[in-house]
Amino acid sequence: MRTYEEIKSRIITAGEAKKMFSPSFRRQRKIVFTNGCFDLLHRGHIYYLSRARAMGDVLVVGLNSDASVSRLKGRGRPLNTQQARAEVLAALAFVDYVIIFHEDTPLELIRKVRPHVLVKGGDYKAGEVVGYRDVTSWGGSVEIIPLLEGYSTSKLIDRLF
Repeated sequence: MRTYEEIKSRIITAGEAKKMFSPSFRRQRKIVFTNGCFDLLHRGHIYYLSRARAMGDVLVVGLNSDASVSRLKGRGRPLNTQQARAEVLAALAFVDYVIIFHEDTPLELIRKVRPHVLVKGGDYKAGEVVGYRDVTSWGGSVEIIPLLEGYSTSKLIDRLF
């Protein structure tokens, strides 16, 4: 079980990630990267993140900042702050690190982390995933995890409000 301090220590910056995931680290551990808003964590997220973690040794989650979620999802989103969302993700046993990014896409973060595996949900096709060209250029792969039917943050919010 992780203490609150340990949870917070798993929320790192892109600069810290670049230093941490050195060539030596990458030779010893298979890094998996995914990203998203994760505004209201639900069963679909748990399924997706646990499947992503099973693809390697270290799961890094890129988390959209509050500003980028607002730009992508519209007024009223996110419901939870980036710090709250980051702490919830970092508390999950299968998430190793969370990195908040402020851009609309995680491309620059992907380039710093240099994952072996880039993972997205079934609403994407591998060649359309942001970072596909970069990850495949250094020998990595892009994997698509089928969505767990019936789970969506937007639909959940619609039901609540």
